[in-house]
Amino acid sequence: MAAAIAFLFPGQGSQFVGMGHALAETYPEAREAFAQADDVLGVALSRLCFEGPEAELTDTINAQPAILATSIAALRVIEKHAPDARPLFAAGHSLGEFSALVAAGAIPFRDAVQLVRERGRLMKQAGQMTPGGMAAVLNLDQDTLAGVCQEAGRATGRQVQIANDNCPGQIVISGDQEALGKAIELARKKGAKRAILLPVSIAAHSHLMTPIAPSFRGNLDAVAFAPMRFPVIGNVYAGPIELNDVRDELEAQLTSPVRWTDSIRYLVAKGVTHFVEVGPKDVLAGLVRRIDENVAVMSVGDPAGVDLLLA
Repeated sequence: MAAAIAFLFPGQGSQFVGMGHALAETYPEAREAFAQADDVLGVALSRLCFEGPEAELTDTINAQPAILATSIAALRVIEKHAPDARPLFAAGHSLGEFSALVAAGAIPFRDAVQLVRERGRLMKQAGQMTPGGMAAVLNLDQDTLAGVCQEAGRATGRQVQIANDNCPGQIVISGDQEALGKAIELARKKGAKRAILLPVSIAAHSHLMTPIAPSFRGNLDAVAFAPMRFPVIGNVYAGPIELNDVRDELEAQLTSPVRWTDSIRYLVAKGVTHFVEVGPKDVLAGLVRRIDENVAVMSVGDPAGVDLLLA
């Protein structure tokens, strides 16, 4: 595949029961990745991915390492069987940033599994301490929605903010439940096509994650990060992460918006013509198509996806 390629790695919400199963049945590289994750965590994470139950897989503490493991299983298959598909860049949506850093050689897979397990545990803890939520808002521009969040905050005395700028016309907001409800009401009045609560009890990428940031930073400080083989575009600043800034980026990411639209536009401006989503589902592929309809996009999360890449 002679093209300017960027690998993209999905975040939480892309999990589903059965993910990675066909890959592991077909490719020993995928089986090995899942076995490594099982060994690191001391639990049968692979069985949870393959068989569920869904409620347990969806739990933040499990979903995060499960998506990472499935993404890296797919990556290992690509590296072995499609060595010509070498990325010039990588990027990951929220949790997916850890997968991107593994792909670039910045962090060993085993360390990443432990980090995201702890990230999931801490985020779940934050949600239990101060319940919050998230909502998807469609067809309202970012400036208008930022104003809506500010107005909702003033009206309730609580905070809500933009969490994910996923693509033009699709933005996710996150924060305290009361402020979130007010923001949904105001967004509809401003002309949002839809403004709906998401089925999560965690206000990811918001101030409600602030209490866990120091603990997670301690985990980050215990890991040795290595120089990257290719640039990883970070969520916080939508630009390449410098080696000395990796810990700051991953800590700030907890409370900062995911600038996905800007990240993809940065990659296109750098000459990327082909985006390969590596991991479960095809959520990011759909977002990329809405950001720029002129680029080629494919998803590799099962043997059919591998075949498409090899074609």
